[in-house]
Amino acid sequence: MTTPGPGGGPADAELPFFVYGTLLPGEPNHDLFLRGRTAGERPAVLPRALLYDGPGYPYAIEGHGRVHGTLLVAAPGVYGELLGLLDHLEEFLGPGHPRNLYERVVRDVELPGPGDGGPVRAWVYLAATAVTRSLRTGGVLIPEGRWVTGR
Repeated sequence: MTTPGPGGGPADAELPFFVYGTLLPGEPNHDLFLRGRTAGERPAVLPRALLYDGPGYPYAIEGHGRVHGTLLVAAPGVYGELLGLLDHLEEFLGPGHPRNLYERVVRDVELPGPGDGGPVRAWVYLAATAVTRSLRTGGVLIPEGRWVTGR
């Protein structure tokens, strides 16, 4: 459960990505950003998190709940490209940057089903600090932690 720093640690690992909103299969950004760039996609759950409705897309924050989504594995040779595309989409400028919309952090996600092999470390884009404060005071919680198009 760490936020990587430049030049070392989890930032150097090619971790899978956990997505929970407009990047889900069937959602608009899935085809735009992920088509041809993933080697695998499977349902997953982010524990200890809550999902809030945003203007057109959701935000996950730390909390006492579960967020449902998909675990994505980058296709061979495109990891760096995919990481850059997702950082740009999620307006992640670097760890703790004051203009971040989301923070890219490493979290354990669960793979439901038999023989899941336990938690998997993955990149997750959580709401940045200022956004989280706003959501906690006036945001709309998404029941069951499941994003649905057309909110």
